[in-house]
Amino acid sequence: MTSPLHQLKIIELGHVIAGPLSSALLSDFGADVIKIEAPGRTDMMRDLGPKAEDGVGVWWKTLARNKKILSLDWKSDEGRNILRRLVEGADVLVENFRPGVLERAGVGPDTLHEWNPDLVVLRVSGYGQEGPMRDVPAFGRAAEAMSGLAHLTGYADGPPMHPGFPAADSTTGLMGALGIMIALFAREKGVARGQVVDLAVFETLLRLMDYPVPALTGANLSPRRNGLRQPMDYAPGGMFRTSDGVWLTVSAGSAETAQRLLRAVGGEALAEDPRFASLDLMSRHMAVVFDAINDFVTQRTLAEVEAEFARHDAVASRVLSVEEITTNEQIRHRGDILSVAGEQTRVVGPVPHLSATPGELRWLGRPPGADTRDILRDLGYDDAHITALHEAGFVGQEARSDFSDDQ
Repeated sequence: MTSPLHQLKIIELGHVIAGPLSSALLSDFGADVIKIEAPGRTDMMRDLGPKAEDGVGVWWKTLARNKKILSLDWKSDEGRNILRRLVEGADVLVENFRPGVLERAGVGPDTLHEWNPDLVVLRVSGYGQEGPMRDVPAFGRAAEAMSGLAHLTGYADGPPMHPGFPAADSTTGLMGALGIMIALFAREKGVARGQVVDLAVFETLLRLMDYPVPALTGANLSPRRNGLRQPMDYAPGGMFRTSDGVWLTVSAGSAETAQRLLRAVGGEALAEDPRFASLDLMSRHMAVVFDAINDFVTQRTLAEVEAEFARHDAVASRVLSVEEITTNEQIRHRGDILSVAGEQTRVVGPVPHLSATPGELRWLGRPPGADTRDILRDLGYDDAHITALHEAGFVGQEARSDFSDDQ
């Protein structure tokens, strides 16, 4: 079976999460990704977080999955020549350095498009390539703050909070992959040749959160964090704990499902209460609804709540721990947790599921410089030349985890 992106060639100069996740998502569907690390200065994700039994960082294993690893000093004259040859045969280049890093190294978009006019360049940065905050350093949490996500997360009388995963960086990875595919589609249709995808990390969350801006500008409503309830309480639901200590999230997204939920927790009397005749009316009395759900759930076991909700076709979902995720029957049936031969570490498999050309996990993150020799051979370098390049320090195997001021 041919992978849908098997002819797509991506050069990755990115590091940490946002840029590398974009190319990782596309690698799941066959894209040929060459990740470049400088000799002796590897991606910090190799060392960040817990290590597997083989000593390799588990985050690296999944972010660098399916990628070939090239150790190359691309800022040197020799390395720049090699980078040029790679770019000439590539479709995409991904980078997420601070604005100006590529230009100072002589490989900005103008140069890249001289080398290959059809190249799509994904540029990920904290605040974008232009604007008054262009040169301000940023990480994912700064983007979560600027997007409004932190402001809407937490209890009303408590501080803003970050979610339990790198939401800004991960969302940017997904949006970056989307941007690449849109630009490639435009190229295929003759709308444009190679173009630059300028992606600011804060923008990706801003776009996916979406509704706070029109809520304020269109309805003069300003969402506020609301603990276990929705920031604007537009539909009944929230987080509740059963009498046997199990957390459930309860939700209803329409008037019909809301009525079923009310019948489950309060019978016909609650469901037929005129205060709850529509979602608009219900939103004005959501504290009453929340208290009714809370009373119902906290006085019953998980089994009792699930049985009553099932009887009314209402939604109550158990909050799964990581351990429960890895053993969940539905997740197992979908094949969402995978590994490869010889690896104990399992990772989340390719998503989405395609019926004719599904994604594939080919290998997990490789050691520094693992594919350097093979990649250079493919570019026409003989072994003697490769050895000379290695001895001169232009390509290499040794690693030191830091990116200094290029972050």
